Amino acid sequence: MRYTLAFKKLMMADPSRWEVLDIVRSLDLADCWIGAGFVRDSVWDNLHERIPGGLTADIDVIWFDSNDSNPAKDRALEVELRRIRSDLNWSVKNQARMNERNGDANYRSATDAMRFWPETATAVAVRRGSQDKFEIAAPFGLDDLFELRLTAAGRFASEKRSVFLERLEQKQWLQRYPKLQITENLVR
Repeated sequence: MRYTLAFKKLMMADPSRWEVLDIVRSLDLADCWIGAGFVRDSVWDNLHERIPGGLTADIDVIWFDSNDSNPAKDRALEVELRRIRSDLNWSVKNQARMNERNGDANYRSATDAMRFWPETATAVAVRRGSQDKFEIAAPFGLDDLFELRLTAAGRFASEKRSVFLERLEQKQWLQRYPKLQITENLVR
């Protein structure tokens, strides 16, 4: 991927995010990543030449295990994470069951599940692998994220367009990140 090295340097230079990645790694969950605003806001803040801000409102931890998809497991993991860092708002979701909520076919992995997220720039996740290896999951690549393009993904470009537009308004991305460009009619 074109922006991999810059992305790695950015994330590793942020001690708060690097610590959070270590905390999540310690859970030793199958196919486990941190995505969405944790990643997106870090990159967009950097591209808007802002000093790295605090961590996002939610730390979106995703994982995939079709043999352990009881929502109670996610809640227990959130409790464990709050025990470690109570100052963060943890959100844990096993993607093996999220297809039911979203009306999609079964997902095959956490990365596959991200293909059904609302925006391409948000469908990026990272993890801190063994020996501190930085790993990226980005089913749509990193171009939209780093080129400040806000593109609706999949059904969010058509039948779920209203959800994309609601998110745009609710999160106030255009106000917070004035260099963003909305890319129309690119169904991926």
